[in-house]
Amino acid sequence: MATTRSTPSGKASPSTGTDTVGDKASDSKADAIPPEACVLVLQGGGALGAYQGGVFEALCERCREPAWVAGISIGAINAALIAGNPPEMRVRRLREFWELVSSSTPAMLPDFLSHLRPSFNDAVATQVLLFGVPGFFVPRVPPPALQPRGTPQAVSYYDTVPLRRTLERLVDFDRINDGPIRLSVGAVNVRTGNFQYFDTRRERLDARHIMASGALPPGFPAVEIDGEAYWDGGIVSNTPLDYVLSEPGDGRRVVFQVDLFSAHGPMPTTLNEVSEREKDIRFSSRTRLTTNIAVERQAKALAAKRLTAKLPAELRHDPDLLALTAVPCEAPLDVVHLIYRSKHYETLSKDFEFSRQTMNEHWDSGRADMAHTLHHRRWIAHDRNAPGIHVFDLTGDSPIAT
Repeated sequence: MATTRSTPSGKASPSTGTDTVGDKASDSKADAIPPEACVLVLQGGGALGAYQGGVFEALCERCREPAWVAGISIGAINAALIAGNPPEMRVRRLREFWELVSSSTPAMLPDFLSHLRPSFNDAVATQVLLFGVPGFFVPRVPPPALQPRGTPQAVSYYDTVPLRRTLERLVDFDRINDGPIRLSVGAVNVRTGNFQYFDTRRERLDARHIMASGALPPGFPAVEIDGEAYWDGGIVSNTPLDYVLSEPGDGRRVVFQVDLFSAHGPMPTTLNEVSEREKDIRFSSRTRLTTNIAVERQAKALAAKRLTAKLPAELRHDPDLLALTAVPCEAPLDVVHLIYRSKHYETLSKDFEFSRQTMNEHWDSGRADMAHTLHHRRWIAHDRNAPGIHVFDLTGDSPIAT
């Protein structure tokens, strides 16, 4: 087992998506990731989800398509746009969605007014709260307090019918269910409180499953599926990473975990910063902890396997030894963390601030981070066939925590 903990010596340029440091390697196809091994894991995070679009665009330049896409909330929407379109249309559909939801504020704040950016972002977020987001959701009229008790209109502030129409227009659900990419989305059963994954390996998915994964209360109404109501999976876990790692793999896999909230951050100095920091910690979902647990589990499985080989034959069927060796030794697995880092001017409203300018910045950041990672010499030079789980975080300011 080997765990790579890396901190870059530089960052990629957001405007070009190219590496600016000496760790850049050649663009040879030999460095490309085998498409059957690629898994894309997309965290929830509202307007921050444009970052995942940029990540995927850069990934497409080095990998034909992922074998599996798993998502929560906005990550589920992005995952559906990827799995529900042919390869040549995926980036285009992602871009179309993000341009639609940012179309109410297409204006750009000029550079000489950059000091007003926090106020501009908060104004856009206030506009979203009052009027909704095109192609996504609209406020209920009359408001919930004036609606009949027990109806969907009485238990949510917004109507998500526009999202259903957008998904049905931009996503081919026949391709999702019959195509080559496995799709998994997570949601929470409102009645039982249990987390549930809807997975094309086990059932056919439609727009309801994607909407259920993003039905964050009290903003959005629960979505009914087969007689049960479901809310946003982020209530329990904002990432499907643990689900992906718990599924056995037949061969080497590369898992790209794309987070929209960072567990690391500075000490807050104002109440607004306290609220923003609390949100970051709450929705970061301990993805690094999940990875570390998986690394430790595989280390113990490999140790048990080595111990078995040292024992005499008469002890190899001992029940205690069989219990120790019950955890399978997985094929080599790489987990690559790509984590959006907030800009200095972003505020508590960053996950519902849908301006075109911010959307483009998020997209460019994702593209730059993925390009930087895939060109990084530590990523290219590591042994792809070494046993165990290898963890990379090549875009952050600090190494992976243990």
